[in-house]
Amino acid sequence: MLRGGIPLGRVFGISLKLNYTWFIIFALVTWSLTVYYFPDAFPEWSTVTSLVAGIITSLLFFCSVLAHELMHSIVAQKLGIPVHSITLFVFGGVSQMSEEPKTPKDELRIALAGPLTSIALGLIFGAIWYWLNPQYEFVLGIAFWLFWINLALAAFNLIPGFPLDGGRVLRSILWWRNKDLQKATKIASNIGRGVGYLFIFGGVFLVFQGLWINGFWLALIGWFLENAAVGSYQQVALLGMLQGHTAREVMTRDCPAIPPGLTLDELVNEHVLTTGRRCFPVTTDSRVLGLVTLSDIRAVPRSAWPTKRVSEAMTPLEKMKSVSPDDDLSKVLRYLTEGDINQVVVLDNGDIAGVIGRDNLLSFINLRGELGA
Repeated sequence: MLRGGIPLGRVFGISLKLNYTWFIIFALVTWSLTVYYFPDAFPEWSTVTSLVAGIITSLLFFCSVLAHELMHSIVAQKLGIPVHSITLFVFGGVSQMSEEPKTPKDELRIALAGPLTSIALGLIFGAIWYWLNPQYEFVLGIAFWLFWINLALAAFNLIPGFPLDGGRVLRSILWWRNKDLQKATKIASNIGRGVGYLFIFGGVFLVFQGLWINGFWLALIGWFLENAAVGSYQQVALLGMLQGHTAREVMTRDCPAIPPGLTLDELVNEHVLTTGRRCFPVTTDSRVLGLVTLSDIRAVPRSAWPTKRVSEAMTPLEKMKSVSPDDDLSKVLRYLTEGDINQVVVLDNGDIAGVIGRDNLLSFINLRGELGA
């Protein structure tokens, strides 16, 4: 769900996306500010004034959240960790980093970058509220709310439960002490699950006290934290399982090549249905041109198969994700998940040595899991 969304552009080479769930929390924050906060703080304001202030404040709040996440990503990039995208969704923002930090020190720097940014923004809005002339009541009202909400955001993220920033700080300390990233992640994730359960129980308690909305949101945040903690540990455990294993171990070597002039009808009837294979290298004069897969075939209307050539439907070599036989399987997993593709080509000195499909990698992972690895 977090992968999809509305593209907002790129900043520092990072793709920014707006998940559809973001509109839920945007509407709720705007409604809360318009109906409760501003009328209570400024009873002389009209409904229209409160609404405009609510919309502006909500937008600035989510700009603050974006700045929080963006700083995580900028620091990660400076430390050599590729960042694919940032997605704003119902509970804030998520940076999609391609790999884990390389050292505990790197983890600590990345983790602290977000809360420090929120604190800095809070102090800036606080200074505006403190120093601005009282006649600018509209700006003062917005600045004061953004002052304390940014400080609250920093405080919440510093809770020592993974995957919150405070949990990442804790993981960096545990990692530094025991030299084991997976063990440190497990401990920090368990604490994160505990924090999640506390939020859930607190939410249920508030519901029984008659505070339905507050209780519901607190429980929902707790449920999200618990699930995120489990998922984050599983991801690290999975990468640990793949570490030290190379593409050579799981690739399919028997990849019958086909000529580019073959029609899709001929490809399906003479190669796909008879062999059961899902992808074929396209070659001419011993030169690899690209790869044609079932996805490429399905993208072409059935009526066009008799005349459509493989060369027209294939994915050209320069556009394919590829690895070398000795590349780590974690790199293969990253390519498959980031690009949402089903195959990665294994190239050896420019020639196709094999292909790794999702099914190959999943079979390897399942087998390792059954063996207790």
